[in-house]
Amino acid sequence: MRRSYQYRKLERHSRKPAQLLLVPMIDIFTVLVTFLLMTAVFSRTVILQLNLPPPQTEFKEPPPGLQLEVMVQKDQLLVADRNSGPLHAVPNNAQGYDYDGLVEYLKFVKTKFPEKTEASILLEPDTAYDTLVQVMDHVLVFEAGEGVNTVQAELFPDISIGDAPAPAPGAPPVAAAPATAAPVAHVALAAPPATATGKGARP
Repeated sequence: MRRSYQYRKLERHSRKPAQLLLVPMIDIFTVLVTFLLMTAVFSRTVILQLNLPPPQTEFKEPPPGLQLEVMVQKDQLLVADRNSGPLHAVPNNAQGYDYDGLVEYLKFVKTKFPEKTEASILLEPDTAYDTLVQVMDHVLVFEAGEGVNTVQAELFPDISIGDAPAPAPGAPPVAAAPATAAPVAHVALAAPPATATGKGARP
């Protein structure tokens, strides 16, 4: 019995400390890292190329006592003052008339003359009816907001329509004549016959 106790005591003192096995741990970490890489969701960084618009051209200040006119020409929409002449030209784009450009300038004019409601639309003889309707709609109101929050704001609701003056060949655009004077300009009064006022003529 004593020998057995001494033997166990000797065996306990001669026992080596346990060693940490790194190989199985490395295998576990390898499998764990592989699993995380396969199931992880990575956020992708997307680069978008933005084509910024050029700096906005300064609009011409409308003069005091503005008599607003919008002339519909073949290659542009011309905003003018009846007294001083052209204010801003809106050239056509690839789709046709640039109504958005027209609205932008009319909004600028409205900020300068918030109480003004009158505007004249002057048309060339071969202007399409749909073009007239589109121009009237964009002179009348403009839409602000997006989606269900879209509202219509008033621009120049009192609209009159007339004939645009024919520009001289090679001459720059000129201010339009008053819309009410257009029909009179094409009327010529016939002079009485010479024999009716001659001497000795019959009554």
